Amino acid sequence: MQSTRCPKCEGKMERGFMVDAAANSSYAPPRWAPGQPEKSFWTGLKVDLKTALPVVTLRCTRCGFLESYAAPSA
Repeated sequence: MQSTRCPKCEGKMERGFMVDAAANSSYAPPRWAPGQPEKSFWTGLKVDLKTALPVVTLRCTRCGFLESYAAPSA
């Protein structure tokens, strides 16, 4: 999963994460959920956290290209 070179410019890729803002003004790393989104009155979307996977994002230090993966071992 973690390539060390950018597929666009061959620059160095560094691991990081993108930040999602929650309704209560807190922050959390994003997660990937299978299926189609379903609306929820209380939370905005119904999400089964047992099946949601953390998202790892790699960023090229040269050109800024982002590459994201949903990996259970992140």
